[in-house]
Amino acid sequence: MKHKELVKQALNHKSTDKVPVDFGSTAVTGMHVTAVGQLREYYGLEKRPVKVCEPYQMLGEIEEDLLDVLGIDTVAMAGPNTMFGFKNENFKEFTAPWGQELLVSEHFNTTTDSNGDLLIYPQGDTNAPPSGRMPANSFFFDSIIRQEPIDEDNLNPEDNLEEFGPISDDDLKHYQEQAKQLAASDRAVVGGVSGTAFGDIALVPAPFMKNPKGIRDIAEWYMSTAIRQDYLHQVFSRQCEIALANLEKVHAVVGEVIDVLFICGTDFGTQRSTFCSPDTFEKLYAPYYKKINSWVHKNTTWKTFKHSCGAVENFMDHFIASGFDIINPVQCSATGMDPQTLKDRYGDRIVFWGGGVDTQKTLPFGTPQQVRTEVLKRCEIFSPNGGFVFDAIHNIQAQTPTENIVAMIEAVNEFNGCRYQ
Repeated sequence: MKHKELVKQALNHKSTDKVPVDFGSTAVTGMHVTAVGQLREYYGLEKRPVKVCEPYQMLGEIEEDLLDVLGIDTVAMAGPNTMFGFKNENFKEFTAPWGQELLVSEHFNTTTDSNGDLLIYPQGDTNAPPSGRMPANSFFFDSIIRQEPIDEDNLNPEDNLEEFGPISDDDLKHYQEQAKQLAASDRAVVGGVSGTAFGDIALVPAPFMKNPKGIRDIAEWYMSTAIRQDYLHQVFSRQCEIALANLEKVHAVVGEVIDVLFICGTDFGTQRSTFCSPDTFEKLYAPYYKKINSWVHKNTTWKTFKHSCGAVENFMDHFIASGFDIINPVQCSATGMDPQTLKDRYGDRIVFWGGGVDTQKTLPFGTPQQVRTEVLKRCEIFSPNGGFVFDAIHNIQAQTPTENIVAMIEAVNEFNGCRYQ
């Protein structure tokens, strides 16, 4: 069974001879550039700088040779712009603060402040205030909050809609070209369209905009979900209209090349609890998710992908009722997220994309044997009757031991009864 067909079978809750594997198809299922570099060296692949495909988290591009070695069944249909609002094009050499030689977009422009922190700029414009900061001795950027003082009596929803507009002809051309390149791929294609992420906290500070207006402070945004719901409904309602129009345009140029559509990365869970109640989810978020998912399912063959970290077991029925086909990252270490319970209660109604190994403790700090044991157990729990795509719980982070990443891959191969060399 080819890669694409294997993923499709799993997405349709049909038993497969192997567990499909994803790494690198989204900004929440990737690997830090250091991990990609480590794996290329370990497997003896051609020595060359790793490309930064997502500069915000410093994720590395997993190229075809490494996809083959790792047995990955997916591939990304990359969006037109990065989180900092510039295109990944005309790559140049860049030495990371930790000494790794990388390739970055020509628009990846940085300066270093007096603390030794690396600053990056929206749309690559160093004349604008920086929108991202990589603290000294860190490995990825944090958004810089640039919110202006809020005038409670004069809040304008249009300020939080600046980034959501009709898709441009240039961006449509980008999708069309991507579709042509990926049409012949035997891997499942995972893509996304701007505007479908309602309240995604990574997007709220707008690191891609030079001078964002509106509510841009993360703490203020969370408070708004409780005290400014009318305002957020105005934002989400208009955002949804724009997103539906953009989806129609993108579908017209890519057709069914996309297999999985990344809808949103809005987190509803913390390690132990949730950011809001299921009731708030139903009132504030569900109406818009239902419209997006309904359009996708009515007009395409795409499956829809919902990312939410944390303790979201009590949201699962709500995610399903909102029309999502897939949940990620399946944070089994969070309260109430027992793997067997999740599979028993929801495994026939939603696909678990992730949950394969804990990236907070086991993968970075365990032994290779502990990694192997956890991976085999998770595959044993999640794989029966399909409905499972193996992935770690969120991105593989910097400083993760190479031997542990290899142990993870080898454990999946062991479960699948095969070996990639």
